[in-house]
Amino acid sequence: MSSGPFFVGVDVGTGSARAALVASDGRVLEQAVQTIQTWNPEPGYYNQSSDNIWQSICQVVKKVIGGVDKSKVKGIGFDATCSLVVLGPQGSPLTVSKSGDAEQNIILWMDHRAEQETQEINAFKNPLLKYVGGQVSLEMEVPKLLWLKRNLSKTFGKIWRVFDLPDFLTWRATGVDTRSLCSVVCKWNYDAANGSWNKEFLKEADLEELTQNNFEKLGSDVQPPGRVVGKGLTAKAAGELGLAAGTVVSTSLIDAHAGALGMFGCRSKESKGADDVQGKMALIAGTSTCHMSITRKACFAQGVWGPYQDAIIPGYFLNEGGQSIAGHLLDHVLKSHESYAELKAKLGEDRFIYQHLNKLLPELAAARGLSQVGCLTQDVHVWPDLHGNRSPIADPTLRGVITGLDMTRGTESLAIKYLAFVQALAYGTRHIIENLYQYGRAPFQTLLFCGGLAKNPLYVQCHADICNLPALIPDEQEMVLVGAAALGAAASGHFDSLESASKAMGGTGQLVKPNPDTIEFHNRKYKVFLQLLENQRQYRRIMQGDDTK
Repeated sequence: MSSGPFFVGVDVGTGSARAALVASDGRVLEQAVQTIQTWNPEPGYYNQSSDNIWQSICQVVKKVIGGVDKSKVKGIGFDATCSLVVLGPQGSPLTVSKSGDAEQNIILWMDHRAEQETQEINAFKNPLLKYVGGQVSLEMEVPKLLWLKRNLSKTFGKIWRVFDLPDFLTWRATGVDTRSLCSVVCKWNYDAANGSWNKEFLKEADLEELTQNNFEKLGSDVQPPGRVVGKGLTAKAAGELGLAAGTVVSTSLIDAHAGALGMFGCRSKESKGADDVQGKMALIAGTSTCHMSITRKACFAQGVWGPYQDAIIPGYFLNEGGQSIAGHLLDHVLKSHESYAELKAKLGEDRFIYQHLNKLLPELAAARGLSQVGCLTQDVHVWPDLHGNRSPIADPTLRGVITGLDMTRGTESLAIKYLAFVQALAYGTRHIIENLYQYGRAPFQTLLFCGGLAKNPLYVQCHADICNLPALIPDEQEMVLVGAAALGAAASGHFDSLESASKAMGGTGQLVKPNPDTIEFHNRKYKVFLQLLENQRQYRRIMQGDDTK
C-alpha cells in the first residue's frame, strides 16, 4: 500500500452502501460493501431509511480505513442515488410511508407513485422544463414532494428539510446544509442559469410552502461539486466513521455522475496526445443505466435531461440519458425463465449463469452455421421498456415488446432471449445517441463503461457493434467510488480542480472495438427496434378507439 495521501469515496447505490480507500492515482486500495434495507409495500412504491443508510456507511468506512493512519486520509466524497430524504424538527426522520413508520423516510429514486403529479406539473409547460428534455420525470423530486403534500399531509406539514440523498450525507457528516449543484439542477428543477430556485415554478407545482424563508427547506446554499463543506467532519460524525474530526468533506454527486466523473478522465493505452472529454459517453450500467456526456456548448435535446450547467465538471454542460431498468431487466429475463431453477442448482450464483450463457451463444451460432453470434436473433426482436422509457421518449407508461417467440424450451431458449434483450438495451443506447445528434451534439468518439454490466463482455461488445463506437473499459472498474474519492481529492486541494482530479485518477482502460462485419445486420435490426415503438403506439390508439391515424 502507498504511503498516502489517501481519499475515501462513499457510494450509496440502490441496494447497498460501499466505501473505498483510494490513492491519489485512482487505485482502489480497499473497499467494503453493506446491504441497505428497502421496503416495497405495493407496486411502484419503494422506501428506505436514512438512519439505516448512515449506519451502513459507518460500517464500510471503518473497514476500509482500518489499516491506515487517519491523518493521511485527506478528504472524503459522497455520492448516492437521487432519492428524496424527508426530515422533521432536529433532523428527525419523517415517514414517507402510508404505514406511518418514521424509519421509512426516503422515497427511492425508482419509486413511481407520483405519476399523476408528474403529468400535472408537465401540463404547465414551464420554461424550466427545457432543461429536462421537455418534461419532468416521475423519478425526480418535485412530483414526489407534491405527492407527499396530497397524500401524507402530516409529514409535509412537519418538514424541516428535504434533501437529495447525496446532500443528506454531506449534511450528516458536517452539520452544514450545503446543496450540490449536481443534485438540485438535475433532480429538483433548480434554475442553474440564474443561480436560484424558481418561485414561479414551485407555485405552479402547488408547492408554494417550499418558497418560504429563502427556500430554507430546499437549501439556500448551492455549491458546485468538489467544494469544501463547512469545517469538515464533525466530532460526532468522525467518531462514527472512524476518521479524524475536521477531515475535508466535499460537496456531493449523484451516483451515476460520480461514475462519469471517474471515467471522463480514463484513456485507452493506445491513446496518444490529448483526448477531448466532449467525445466521450459514460455509461454507468447497473440496476439501471445512465448515459452521461458533457459539452462546452449547451445542447437542448428533447427527451434527454439537461443541459445541466456545471453539474459534474465546472465549465461544461451535462446531458443525461438513461434506461430505468438494465441489469434489473436482464435479471428478470433470467429469473422468470423456466430453466432458471435448474441452472441455479447447477451453477450457483447468477453471475456464473450469465457466464454460462455467454459461452453457450457462440456454440449455438456455430451449430447453426452463423458467422456472428448476433445473428441468432434474426427473427427475435425486443423493445425493452418493461418499466417505462426514460430516454429519449420520456414516457413512463411504455411497456416491453417481444416478437419472434417459438416453441423452443430449455437453456437454448433462454440464451437467445437473453441475447435479444442485451441487444435491445444497446439499441436503446443508440436511440439516445442519435437523438442527441438530431439536436446538434458533436459526434461521440468513445463509449466508457462501469458498473455491474460493464463486467459482462456480451453487453459491452453489443454496444460497441450496435453503436459502431469503440468501448473503453477502465482497468479500475469501481469508477463510481473513484469519482467519489476524486471529490474529496479536489476539495482537499490535492488537485487544483475537479477536472484535474478526474484526469489524474481516471487511469487507463481496455479498448473493445466494434466488429465491422455486423454493421449491416444491426442497422436492419435497429429499424425493427424503432418500428416496435411505432407498433406499440398504434396498438394503444386502436384500444382507445382512435385508429384512424
